[in-house]
Order: sequence, then C-alpha cells, then structure tokens
Amino acid sequence: AMLRLRLLTWDVKDTLLRLRQPVGESYAAEARAHGVQVQPETLSRSFREAYGAQSRQFPNYGRSQGLSSQQWWVNVVKQTFRLSGVHEDGVITLMAENLYRDFCSAHNWEVLPGASETLSQCCQRGFRMGVISNFDNRLEKVLSQCNLRHHFEFILTSEDTGFTKPDGRIFEKALRLSGVPPEQAAHVGDDYTRDYRAAQAVGMHGFLLWAPRQGPEPEVPPEHILPTLSHLVTRIEK
Repeated sequence: AMLRLRLLTWDVKDTLLRLRQPVGESYAAEARAHGVQVQPETLSRSFREAYGAQSRQFPNYGRSQGLSSQQWWVNVVKQTFRLSGVHEDGVITLMAENLYRDFCSAHNWEVLPGASETLSQCCQRGFRMGVISNFDNRLEKVLSQCNLRHHFEFILTSEDTGFTKPDGRIFEKALRLSGVPPEQAAHVGDDYTRDYRAAQAVGMHGFLLWAPRQGPEPEVPPEHILPTLSHLVTRIEK
C-alpha cells in the first residue's frame, strides 16, 4: 500500500550536504595562508580528538553551559591547531575565526548528488518538509547559500531546540510544528541510530541513506534503504 505521508523531515550532513574536502585540508589551507605548514592528516587527527573532547565536556555546542556555538567551535579549532604543534596564539585565533566563518558558506559544503532534484520532486508532490539536524545555528545560512533553504517550512537544529538526535523530543517538536501525526511523517537520514531508529521510536517512518560502499546494511527492511536519494520518491509511491 502506498504510504500516506504528509510530512518529510531531513537530516542534513551527509544526507543533503557534504564537506567539499576533509576538515584537515581546509585547516591546512588556512594555515598556509598564514605561512604555517601543517600536514592535513595531522590536522584531521587532531580535529577528531579536539571535537570528541569538546563534545564530551560541552555537549550540544555547550548550549546548557552558557557557551555560544561560535565560542564552542572556535575553541575546537584552536585546540586542533595546538594539538598539531601550532602555538602562536594570535595566528591561531585569527585562523579559528576565519574557519568558523568559512564553514558557514557554500565555500566548504556541496549538495549531494540527487538532493536538489529529490527535494524539488517532493515539494511538487505536495509534501510538507522540514529539517532535523544536530547542527549549530549556522545551518539556516548554510542551506541558503547552498540554495536548499526554500524547500523547507522549518529548520530544527539541536542548538536551537536543546535536544540532540536520537532524543525523540526534537522529532516530536517537528510533528507539533507541522501538526502532522507521526504515522503520516517520515524522516530521511544517513545515521542508523540518530536518524532511522530515532524516528521510528516516535512512531514516524524512516528511510536510511546507505551507499553500498558503506559496508553491509544494518538490519533494516530493504524498502527503507536508499542507495541514493533519487530512490526516495519511488520508495514512497510503491
């Protein structure tokens, strides 16, 4: 039977948008512009360490601990450079502020193949659409710069709502905003736990974007798996 869906909610990172290049490459280019030589691999490794430590100490961009997400990110970037052996405070601060600004823009993000077309098809078919993302409050600007913002009625970020996927409350907020019951809503994302399972836990349908190169699929009915975003409309209309 065809799903009677009225609302589609979307994850963003690695579902609709992806980074144009690894974080280490962007950071290394910024360093080179200031005459600082650091290997991209070193920066990528340091970034994972700095990001992990900051996320554990200050979850969800430090929202409940009085940090702004800008302070949160600037600290991650500074720590990434320090862990990579760069110690000139003035340069580090400048680089961190530049990188925070750069990651606001289409300069560092690209739209995944099939995303624009799929979103347009879903809008044409009359689905209501929103975003549910564990992103900071730059997301609205990023989506605008990448020319995707106009597809969505609402953008819910973990920073704005105070809830991080897989917490069901961020999904429930989307259902309340749209006035659509969960059984008439579906969430599309690339993370089995935070997207697929979390949406199902509040009674929504789920579609998992899972490319064959990601290895064996999780235990998900094949009709819920999207090898590419372009499969979504056929899956819904089956």
